[in-house]
Amino acid sequence: MDRFSFSTSALFIGILSILVISSCSKERIRPEPGPPTPPPDDSTTFSEGFFVVNEGNFNWGNASVTYIENSTGTAIQNVFEEVNHRPLGDVAQSMKIMNNKGFIVMNVSNRVEVVDIKTFKTIKSIDGFNSPRYIEFVDSTKAYVTNLYKDISVVDLQTMTITKTIKTPEWTEGMVRYNQYMFVTCIGEFNEPSSKRKAKLLILDTKEDKIIDSIPTATEPIGIVIDKKLKLWVLCSGGWDGFSAPALIRVNPDLRQVEKAFSFPTSDVPSRLDINPTKDTIYYLQNGIYQMPVTASATPTQPLVFSGNRLFYGMAIHPVDGTIYATDAIDYVQDGSAFQFSSSTGTQMHAWLTGRIPGSFCFGETPISSK
Repeated sequence: MDRFSFSTSALFIGILSILVISSCSKERIRPEPGPPTPPPDDSTTFSEGFFVVNEGNFNWGNASVTYIENSTGTAIQNVFEEVNHRPLGDVAQSMKIMNNKGFIVMNVSNRVEVVDIKTFKTIKSIDGFNSPRYIEFVDSTKAYVTNLYKDISVVDLQTMTITKTIKTPEWTEGMVRYNQYMFVTCIGEFNEPSSKRKAKLLILDTKEDKIIDSIPTATEPIGIVIDKKLKLWVLCSGGWDGFSAPALIRVNPDLRQVEKAFSFPTSDVPSRLDINPTKDTIYYLQNGIYQMPVTASATPTQPLVFSGNRLFYGMAIHPVDGTIYATDAIDYVQDGSAFQFSSSTGTQMHAWLTGRIPGSFCFGETPISSK
């Protein structure tokens, strides 16, 4: 994949699928399929496991969600369609849980699908977005949704409607909450080449729902996390067209300035930034899975987990036990795979089959703190 593969690859996935499937001849590392799993019935519950969000192909309408039960390790495929008797939609970008409800952000379908997290039955489909990307909760009553083309949508979690739009003419992506502020990665104008984009962090006042400041970043900021010392880490891909070198930067949210920056070779394509539960170690993808203490003076020289023949596409760190989860998109046409690895040794612990283009994980409801 090229530099755009950190996101949905929504505009290019049809072409890439044809190119990749015709060129891939290596034997893939895949989980054993095992016995077929029966579809969920009315007694099936989905509150004791985690979810793999499968993007599906752009304009194919084949997005899905795989549920993996903690106690048995059983993977149930396509749970949304099995429960609700209709397709999920086009390109499932991400998913988060709040108030016992799952919010599945549907990028190309321009909606957020809200489900009861126990039964996975639809509660409401929220429409009116502009190619939505990610959802982040301000509190139990309000959330922000970033959009690919422009604007940040403010969602009332009680009425399940968009109540306000925070105007921005540019592509917004990841978010982190700090005190009363939301820090949002802004990649720049979608239709402009990377060399002309004005990448930055937007700072939103969540009490007034407005942008109050911004911080310039390296090209194409795609991921953001906050560490134990309340410093923000932002991963910048360098631009899908290879205009500039990727970078990992550390930002002081109080001073609102970049404190430190690590550069990557221009040929690298880092993606999928995440952090462990103790907030002292960050992880990212760059072919393999890299592990880096927040106190490190340089980026690691080799991955903790080598990709081998796998095409690592999605990655996340479990918010409780700190184990590493990653997905293999195979060739973007076949169903993919998901894996769990030890964070101490990088050893593979479990593997599962998933749906088409598994891109992200959802592990459960995370309490909202003041920072």
